[in-house]
Amino acid sequence: MMCCLIGRWAGCAAAVALALAMAGPAQATVYTADNAPAAPTLEELPLKESVTQYGITWTFETPARVGQFVNGDYYVVGPVTVTAIDPKPRVGAEVGEDELDANEKGLREKVADRVRNGSMLNPSATQKVGWDSGVKNWFRRNVVTVPPVSMKPGDSLVSTISLKLDEGAVTPYVGHRNMPPLKRAKGDNSPVKTAAVLTCMAEPQPADAFRPGYCDTTNRVYLARHLKRQMLRTLPKPENAPKLETWVRVFQRPWVNLGFFGFDQPMENMPHYGQWVGQAQSMGGLMLMLDFTAEEKEPLLVNMVQVGIDYWSAVKNGHPGWEGWGGHGSGRKFPIVLAGVLLGDEQMASPTAQFPKVNFGEDNQTMYGDCWTGAKVCFAGHSGKHQNDIPRPQWGPYEHMQPKDWQNKGDRKNYQSEAYRRANSSSSWPGQALAIRLLGAEKQWNHDAFFDYVDRWMYENDKEFCQEINKYFPDKSLVDEGATWFHQGQAWEPFVTGMYLKHRPTLAAPTDGWKTGKP
Repeated sequence: MMCCLIGRWAGCAAAVALALAMAGPAQATVYTADNAPAAPTLEELPLKESVTQYGITWTFETPARVGQFVNGDYYVVGPVTVTAIDPKPRVGAEVGEDELDANEKGLREKVADRVRNGSMLNPSATQKVGWDSGVKNWFRRNVVTVPPVSMKPGDSLVSTISLKLDEGAVTPYVGHRNMPPLKRAKGDNSPVKTAAVLTCMAEPQPADAFRPGYCDTTNRVYLARHLKRQMLRTLPKPENAPKLETWVRVFQRPWVNLGFFGFDQPMENMPHYGQWVGQAQSMGGLMLMLDFTAEEKEPLLVNMVQVGIDYWSAVKNGHPGWEGWGGHGSGRKFPIVLAGVLLGDEQMASPTAQFPKVNFGEDNQTMYGDCWTGAKVCFAGHSGKHQNDIPRPQWGPYEHMQPKDWQNKGDRKNYQSEAYRRANSSSSWPGQALAIRLLGAEKQWNHDAFFDYVDRWMYENDKEFCQEINKYFPDKSLVDEGATWFHQGQAWEPFVTGMYLKHRPTLAAPTDGWKTGKP
């Protein structure tokens, strides 16, 4: 088990960058109340027989009026009927025996259950997806939509492209170690390559309209003119600041993420492993706080806010959340809070205040309490403490115990939670915590233990604690003394580490709240 974990850590190690970066800095019109665009007339929209995005083409029964949202996603003024989707959705016997992956051979006994390039009309937030029959856990054949698809205003059609056997997907967030493309049915990998969203609207939209969330059939439209950009900082760019256009691409395509463990995520749309999701949010959030021009920041800002709108649409419609589970579950709360704060939507800005039962990894895995190191805030374990009080006797809180008591506590052994704490969760959080503090949105986040825990991670000297831990693991040291990424005081990305250590002390909240805990 431990060697598998270490293999994953090594594959994710060090700072991150895109494999394919754009040629130069992207810029966009910054829409405000002073230059707010009017909605076009219906006749001003182009009349199209089909529309294509990210390799997916939707063809209409009769030519339809088509527009684009501020992030580039398409809408069609309806009602409209989609008569064909390319690549063609294939179901049942259309998927040959020679196309089945190892997961399907074990799970899909009925030929009728086979699916490739699946679509869904109005995806449910109940963790049921129809993208591909190779999706573990969340696939349901009865939610698959095939043409002809009748769309009325308020509908969202999400279409996908499946990975072929042995085809590799390059995630928009990869490590410096030239991580190889991710293939279907390998570990937790998704069989879904790409996804795109077509939305049906009742009328044309202004150029600064965000796409309604793909789980939101009310068609709630937010406008970029309302973004409170003045809340973003203009901190000096450090020498190791990543290229802005790199992160524009990370957030460009829809983050379709209704299941868990990455089983259903389109791998060329978004980071796959939860740790990478958290790291991406840390990077993007802090990039928005640098002294790029407003026009340079706008593409990244728009894309990140759209991700938040999508996640919020899922939470509002009953999604249970993205729970803490080792490295999984991180990075989903941040874009919701970011979008809500910047759009002035207080309900969106405080998702756990509105929906106390929804789970987010950062909150599940941090808690106040007496830690064996003397700190007053703890890592709550591999699976943490959930809002619906799911008991975690083997994967839950453990830092209240001395390391000598971590072994042989149930089938899963508590020390593995410490492994995940050090390698797959804590170091993906500092950028998120700092960005929220820079926005002054700690109250909206609604979980103080997260911020104090991140301060502990960054400021508690753990050298002696590491030596104590390793006394009890002589055969396989839990903390590798030669690997900096096993140790507190750093984020996975040097850029985030430098930003935190430079700017966190300038904020009003003390950096040692982890020593006293919550009153």
